[in-house]
Amino acid sequence: MLHIYCGDGKGKTTAALGLSLRAAGSGMRVLFVQFLKGSETSELAMLARIPEITVLRCDRNYGFTFRMSDADKAALTACHNAMLRTIRERLPETDLLVLDEFCAAYNQRLLDCSEAEQLIADCKAELVLTGRDPAERFLAAADYVSEIQAVKHPYTRGIPARRGIEY
Repeated sequence: MLHIYCGDGKGKTTAALGLSLRAAGSGMRVLFVQFLKGSETSELAMLARIPEITVLRCDRNYGFTFRMSDADKAALTACHNAMLRTIRERLPETDLLVLDEFCAAYNQRLLDCSEAEQLIADCKAELVLTGRDPAERFLAAADYVSEIQAVKHPYTRGIPARRGIEY
């Protein structure tokens, strides 16, 4: 089944992490793939301790897409495409596949969209997509869609992201 966690609110990745923990706790094998993310986050330390969860991500942080150079976008796209190939190789032994921040990477064409569409179509594992503005094709195919809406957030009051809470 296809799950989508979308919207402008905080908690899309957190929801995907919660489902990953639940799946791992029941013995399922989880492949947690992060697009557009390369900096260290607190959840990575915990995920590394859970043998049923494998994390796949780029080896560096490229920052926000609107600040990336063309060379950065090309390097990030190459990394994402390599991850798509690795995902395809690992699909047979994956029970839950999480594609975190997939929607933004897809919408901004920072991956091979045709390959990503085919991978999603071929996926037999439980599948989670996170990110803002999911493409209509994925919304139409989804079994679950949870929209997380921002009502209030400390960032709007000038409070920066806090370790252990936002990252």
